[in-house]
Amino acid sequence: MLYDCIIVGGGIAGLQAAIQLGRYEHKVLVLDAAEGRSVMCRSYRNVLGWPEGTDGQVLRRTGKLQAERLGIAFMEKEVEHAFHTEEGFKLSIKNEQGNHYYSKRLLLATGVKDRIPGFAKLRPCMGKSVFICPDCDGYEVRGELAVVIGSGKAGANMAMTLLYWTKELIYIEHEPGEIEDSDLRKLRGNGIRYIRQQVSQTFVTGVNFTGVELADGQRIDSDKAFLAFGGNHVRSELAVQLGAEVAENGHIIVEPRSQKTSVPNLWAAGDVTVHSEQLAIAMGDGSKAAIWIHKSLL
Repeated sequence: MLYDCIIVGGGIAGLQAAIQLGRYEHKVLVLDAAEGRSVMCRSYRNVLGWPEGTDGQVLRRTGKLQAERLGIAFMEKEVEHAFHTEEGFKLSIKNEQGNHYYSKRLLLATGVKDRIPGFAKLRPCMGKSVFICPDCDGYEVRGELAVVIGSGKAGANMAMTLLYWTKELIYIEHEPGEIEDSDLRKLRGNGIRYIRQQVSQTFVTGVNFTGVELADGQRIDSDKAFLAFGGNHVRSELAVQLGAEVAENGHIIVEPRSQKTSVPNLWAAGDVTVHSEQLAIAMGDGSKAAIWIHKSLL
């Protein structure tokens, strides 16, 4: 089957694009590995209409249902390779030899995978009491004690950024990384406690983070935590395979007005592109891309 458009990634940007393309009545397939940020985040609290927050998985389910009602097809599959064809694109699926999907247009909404070594116990807390984005959730720790668990400069930068909201900060460098003397001076000069030890265990009650125990047995109690390890994986491999221009940090470069990449008939939207990584922006990206994909199909 030749689809009008295949969307790779069923997160916020991909779902919004799917809904818009469904309203144009295009034949669209969404291929989703179901492991993006919207799967992990249990609460988005900075979005219009949800003052008490909304669960990423709830958004995914309701968005998928909305798109399916418009005729959009979904498959939970991981795309491994992308190829050019005379009609558009061919996609091959991981661990499915000989299984290919074809489309006239292609939208990559593959996102970013955050590097969070270990700490599986914290997953239910993500977006509730444990956070990764200061712009999204720095507000949640205003005036409170917060611990930053991270590595090297990434963790130090996170702690310094959070000073806008709270002066009560502890940076635990769980994973040794590169950190300069100037960074340490900034931390100490701003009253941020710096501990270079591994976290031996975390304490959680339901979705509430309550603290950590360090390798030396010391317990640190806190109701809020940020994770900052750096080295996040920008999922732009398919764009690179197709010859699209990407930035040095791996994000796909697009035209801001249309979300077009440097490759004809190839679009990208959401966190995989170059912009602030925000849910509201991802939704806008998805809508923009869908509108221009529709125009191109005409």
